Amino acid sequence: MAKESMKAREVKRAKMCARYAAKRKALKEAGDYLGLQKLPKNSSPVRSHNRCKITGRPKGYMRQFGLSRVMFREMANKGLIPGVRKASW
Repeated sequence: MAKESMKAREVKRAKMCARYAAKRKALKEAGDYLGLQKLPKNSSPVRSHNRCKITGRPKGYMRQFGLSRVMFREMANKGLIPGVRKASW
């Protein structure tokens, strides 16, 4: 389980990224890289981290399902993910 502070930090980064998206795009099109450097670091979309929707775990993230590998396995064993069958875990 991820710390609440880490989850909150990711939410804050996502909001900041959305706020500066248009300005960042305009600066890139203009070729103003000095202006890009002056923007806050967390406004870059590269700094956001994919996290599991249930636990907030950052590692072992499966983008197709939005879950970590641990939660994916648990949910698949319970039959909560349609179309997934246990092969040989």
